[in-house]
Amino acid sequence: MLCFPFAGGGASTYAHWQRELDARGASVDVLPVRLPGREGRSGEPRFTELASLVEELDEELDEVLASPHLVYGHSMGALIAYALIRRRQERGAPLPRAALLAAYRAPHLPPPRMDSDASSGADSGSGSGSDSDSDSELARALVALGGLPEALLGHPEWLRALLPVVRDDLTLCASAGPAGGPVRVPLHLYAGADDSLVRVPEVAAWRRYAARGCEVRVLPGGHFFLRTHEGRLLDEVAPLVRLYGGRRTVHAAAS
Repeated sequence: MLCFPFAGGGASTYAHWQRELDARGASVDVLPVRLPGREGRSGEPRFTELASLVEELDEELDEVLASPHLVYGHSMGALIAYALIRRRQERGAPLPRAALLAAYRAPHLPPPRMDSDASSGADSGSGSGSDSDSDSELARALVALGGLPEALLGHPEWLRALLPVVRDDLTLCASAGPAGGPVRVPLHLYAGADDSLVRVPEVAAWRRYAARGCEVRVLPGGHFFLRTHEGRLLDEVAPLVRLYGGRRTVHAAAS
């Protein structure tokens, strides 16, 4: 199961998933995808165009994706996962047995904007986190959404390292362009009951992109419920791993 991170996040987001899914009897190899420009790939330039990133991921992950697999994407990760599936579908490459997409608006809706209005659900439609938004506004928005500990507001050196990554990721989301069509894989959608950035109906709107069935689950928590209610989310994921076949092969870390 390939796992794609949210904006500003990295592969470490999914550090506990292998152990937790094993404990739930869900036999699968969890492969957190390491995106360029963060964590172990911090020396590489970050992508700010979705199409370019997906092209690179398609090439890097092609061998892994040739085997039976699932994908999970949270927020920005859901958009990346969908775009990658669309690209592979168009070129006739193997597709995942199912896609688990969480906390992101359906592709035909404007991407959410991370600014000082984020906690109230306001949306300017740009999604870019532009330079006109101050670092303090962006940091406060992340704190309000639960994506950043409030204590980090007192550590400007850490914010200087994190916020450029978030901004580039938001620019990437805004670059998505016109929505593609349905994908020929089952979609399992997850929304946070208290998510002020991405509302439940906006997640449910992914239904129009499901050519092989779709279900929507509302979980406790806000936008970052994969952190605050990780166990509850994995209780949902584990049965799907068993349903779609579990472990078939073992691969090295993805990308």
